[in-house]
Amino acid sequence: MLWASPALPGAVHDIRAARKHCILDALAQADVPCWADKGYRGAGGPVRIPYWGRWGTLSPGQKAVNQSHAKIRALVEQAMATLKPWRLLRKLRCSTTRVTTLVQAILAPHLTSSDR
Repeated sequence: MLWASPALPGAVHDIRAARKHCILDALAQADVPCWADKGYRGAGGPVRIPYWGRWGTLSPGQKAVNQSHAKIRALVEQAMATLKPWRLLRKLRCSTTRVTTLVQAILAPHLTSSDR
């Protein structure tokens, strides 16, 4: 995980938020590969997503790539899972800037303490 983007009001899909904050362009310009989930399908550039399809229909090579992809993304998924119990984040009634700061404060110790 590179950073936690500023919060956007309302329900915004991940890829739309990434485009709004020019994350995809910045990654492409810096030539930084990014391993994303299937929600980023169609993002293009340096964004890598797992192969699409049911597990039974994927070739052994595609399954191996998806497993490797999942291992790379595991730390980010664990970090995001730490936010789920924080019910406070669902009930906040403050500026989105403050929410972003809170999320970064919660995730920083998790991501820096990882030995992966």
